[in-house]
Amino acid sequence: MFWAERKLAAMSDPVVPDRPVKGRGAVSNPTGRFEPAVRQRIDDGWEHREEDDLPPPRTTVQVDATRTILARNDSPDIGFDRSINAYRGCEHGCVYCFARPTHAYFGLSSGLDFETRIFIKPDAPRLLEAELRKKGYDPAPIAMGTNTDPYQPLEREHRITRGVLEVLRAFRHPFTIVTKGHLVTRDLDILGPMGKENLCRVGLSVTTLDRDLARKMEPRASTPAKRIEAIRLLAEAGVPAGVMAAPMIPALNDMELERILEAAADAGAVWAAHTVLRLPHEIKDLMREWLEAHAPLKAKHVLSLVREMRGGKLNDPNFGSRMRGEGAYAEALSLRARLAKKRLGLDRKLPPLDCSKFARPARAGDQLALL
Repeated sequence: MFWAERKLAAMSDPVVPDRPVKGRGAVSNPTGRFEPAVRQRIDDGWEHREEDDLPPPRTTVQVDATRTILARNDSPDIGFDRSINAYRGCEHGCVYCFARPTHAYFGLSSGLDFETRIFIKPDAPRLLEAELRKKGYDPAPIAMGTNTDPYQPLEREHRITRGVLEVLRAFRHPFTIVTKGHLVTRDLDILGPMGKENLCRVGLSVTTLDRDLARKMEPRASTPAKRIEAIRLLAEAGVPAGVMAAPMIPALNDMELERILEAAADAGAVWAAHTVLRLPHEIKDLMREWLEAHAPLKAKHVLSLVREMRGGKLNDPNFGSRMRGEGAYAEALSLRARLAKKRLGLDRKLPPLDCSKFARPARAGDQLALL
């Protein structure tokens, strides 16, 4: 067996199939979609043995020397216009993650590269403070965890999210967080007081309550039980906590929807939301590989139902429908969610986060500007 790089048109040699990697979500590491050639393992005629395989990939960290930290959007189906992502790539390894294709912009793979080659933004707190001090800055809630998880394992060491929260606390700036990491509870000293002042909201993404399924589908995220515990600790600290049952994958985890909402409500959640599986760009192939490796008897059925919700395709990029899907199956899922939220008191309308408390803290030398 050897690695070969070749033009996309030349695909005749026998390819050695990929196998799941322990502790990682993606089964393979396909070439980025912008690359002119693909790199694959080829059978060279010698008998392939497992001991010939490369060792499991380790996580590597690179510094992202970004000069701005607030990402802006005007998407009509997203409830925020600005967000912060302290990391590019995510070690949680969720196979279905819609952010995976962004690694292609760096010449990297949306597969194993996305969860093993992580870019960190250590200057994020400094850049955020500079942005908030600009004269024309108009405050509105900042969303965190919209692309990659702010509490992925690397946060324990690098504490970038913690630094961002300290800046937001100093400016009394409202924000929201969505995470799969129990590590969010480390920052209750900031989140609790700000939650009580209606300056923050936190949602835990819970895809399944089945620990075995979670270990295969999102291998380095906190266990489902730890995420439910995080909801409880946040609620007890005064943070309006909620649950994101996302994504719901037909015939794989969607039968758990009500149980997820019930567990979250019992833990003190006050709001809930759900989305259905999205398969943009390379994700459709990564998800197909994952299903064939971990749920082979369900693979065709799952993808067939995804197509049913996406107008016959595996992805629908249109605003609105991309989050909830269309057709009978998606409508039934939405009805189940509405009924469960009403029954559990998770359908209450929360007040908007309070932007009126925003204030720039004084710095040494600020008084000189008045002279």
